[in-house]
Amino acid sequence: MSNQKKYTSIHYASYLELDKILNAQHPRSAELGKEAHEETLFIIIHQVYELWFKQMMHELDSVMEMFRSLNVDEKNIDEAVLRLERINEILRLLTQQIKVLETMTPIDFLEFRAYLFPASGFQSFQFRCFEVKLGLKIEKRIAYTPYKYYHEFTPVEQETIVALESKEGLFDLIQSWLERTPFIDMKDFDFKTKYLSAVERMLQREADAIQSSEYLNPHEKEMRLKMNGDVGTFFVNIFNEEYHNQLIAEGRIRLSYRATIAALMIQLYSTEPLLQLPSRLIHTLIEMDELLTNWRYRHAQMVMRMLGRKSGTGGSSGYDYLMETVKKHQVFIDFHNISTLMIPRSDIPELPDELKRTLGFSFTQR
Repeated sequence: MSNQKKYTSIHYASYLELDKILNAQHPRSAELGKEAHEETLFIIIHQVYELWFKQMMHELDSVMEMFRSLNVDEKNIDEAVLRLERINEILRLLTQQIKVLETMTPIDFLEFRAYLFPASGFQSFQFRCFEVKLGLKIEKRIAYTPYKYYHEFTPVEQETIVALESKEGLFDLIQSWLERTPFIDMKDFDFKTKYLSAVERMLQREADAIQSSEYLNPHEKEMRLKMNGDVGTFFVNIFNEEYHNQLIAEGRIRLSYRATIAALMIQLYSTEPLLQLPSRLIHTLIEMDELLTNWRYRHAQMVMRMLGRKSGTGGSSGYDYLMETVKKHQVFIDFHNISTLMIPRSDIPELPDELKRTLGFSFTQR
């Protein structure tokens, strides 16, 4: 006998539990003094943020579960990209919501701000979990107090954060997936040699253009030729695994050597039918970083507009702290930097026919 419950009709309001949602706004100004009209807007904006954070976590958890498998098939990559793109659309919406908040004047905000201490957006447990699940490591965070960033959460929430910190984030899962890419080790295709030859041709054309320029004086030519040579050294070093690992040890990059080469090949050969989805996945991660950066920047600008150089209610330096996070809290910056390694399409080495036939999405463990 089936345990499935019998279907019953339901009303819009009860399905959405609107009685709980619409009665969850309790302005502190009304409780502690004279109610400030703008506080209701302030509360609703942040409640909506938290609802969207919940949806973002829902999508992210499902994507991470897909990439925990050692055999990620094409259908899963397509589904993962769609869900990550949904997160990106939500991030666009979150940035747009700042405009609504900015309809409140600084004077009107100050009417009730004093009632909020020590509450702060920094205490958003869901957003901190989202950052950790993406792969933002604790050592990369900008500290705004002498304590760990999660010290103001409840003991249960702190345990959750610590547990998440010890697990693989989306960055780690994507890195492992890239490292399992089978076509890196194809014996009949020496990608490194062919790619560096193409780079050499590209740089030689640029050097010839500098030398023959009628608009540059000798000093400018010398300076630009040196820069051209430095770029050539950079390209060669990228294929030096020992040097790459040294950069990781120094904290200058994070993406592993194999994952970097795989991401480069995927981007170079993104027009190949079987690499279009992996390329789209990488672009979606880059876009997510950009959208989070945009949101942080707009947040910082809104804080400057509302508060100037006042400190935050949560104890941070306010605007200055937020601007630091804009620069430092990027998770997928190494994927952005793959663009540095791009070469003209006409110089991309031709793939052997066998490799074209064997390319696939099922990246299994070596």
